[in-house]
Amino acid sequence: MVDEEIRHSGKIVDINPSTIVVEIIAEEACGSCSAASLCGMSEVKKKLVEVPATLGYEIGEEVWVLLKSTKGMKAVWLSYVLPLILMMAAILILTGLGVSELICGIGAIGVIALYYLLLFLFRKQVKKEYTFYIEKK
Repeated sequence: MVDEEIRHSGKIVDINPSTIVVEIIAEEACGSCSAASLCGMSEVKKKLVEVPATLGYEIGEEVWVLLKSTKGMKAVWLSYVLPLILMMAAILILTGLGVSELICGIGAIGVIALYYLLLFLFRKQVKKEYTFYIEKK
């Protein structure tokens, strides 16, 4: 099976020794994308993405920003699905223990806060796995 890619049109806005900064602009194509409801690009008009620096690119150049679709779906799981599962589990467990609704709600929010704190603390490891790359149009 061929691994599909998520592809966005972008424009290079900055080039550093280690990274190239590309501005992605959400386009009409986002509306027809099957992952549009899950992707943050459909909600944001412009977004800056850092990609590893490679030779042969110039500021202002139009490029394609690419990410393997399997990585995109994993990001959706980490961002939305897993926190929802953790929150529901916390509510069900606390309710099963006979805790009041207020404490259940606070506990569920605490579990989500802890999850996102851990995700923030391990952001460098997560970022390594989600490397965007570019190619010329």
